[in-house]
Amino acid sequence: MDPVVVALTFGAIFLVELPDKTFIATLVLSTKFRPFLVWVGVGLAFLVQTLIAVGLGKAAAQLPVEWVRIGAALMFLAGAVLLFREARGADEHEQETEEEYAARAGTTPKSGFAAVGASFLVLFAAEWGDLSQLLTLSLVAKYNDHVSVFIGAWGALLAVSGLACVLGRVLLTRMRLSTLHYVGAAVCLLLFVVTVVELVRG
Repeated sequence: MDPVVVALTFGAIFLVELPDKTFIATLVLSTKFRPFLVWVGVGLAFLVQTLIAVGLGKAAAQLPVEWVRIGAALMFLAGAVLLFREARGADEHEQETEEEYAARAGTTPKSGFAAVGASFLVLFAAEWGDLSQLLTLSLVAKYNDHVSVFIGAWGALLAVSGLACVLGRVLLTRMRLSTLHYVGAAVCLLLFVVTVVELVRG
């Protein structure tokens, strides 16, 4: 395990995931069910999806190094563009996103395994093919260190979902989603530049 790769992965995924719809979904779920149960369900969904992303990244790492770097660079660039584009309407669509996930969670009170299961299903559907998954795949392919990337990525997702459960509403009143989108885009752009430099240096 490489602590540098763990830290880099954690930071990148954390900053990209904060403005994501996942944060809003977890916040909404935590207002309907016990926050700890929501966090457990969401954490299990993240576990499955991170394992899948890491597995795909490990397979991609077997390709020629140049291909891997080109693919990772394109993925980072696409993430930056996507976050920049979404930033413009992020604040306006926040309420719509909350209502969407409130409807998905249902109106029937749930506790215990039912709350964990509902949280798992809502987040698993929301996160499939999400930017954080694609970044995790790219980071595994880039560094060829699936253990470090897995620990960093899953740790970041657990941290973001924990913040959403405990301090989600407070954070949203103090920070604009659009600003968080721009920060996440800047991180993706930085990763793109670093990967291109590595590609040029060969």
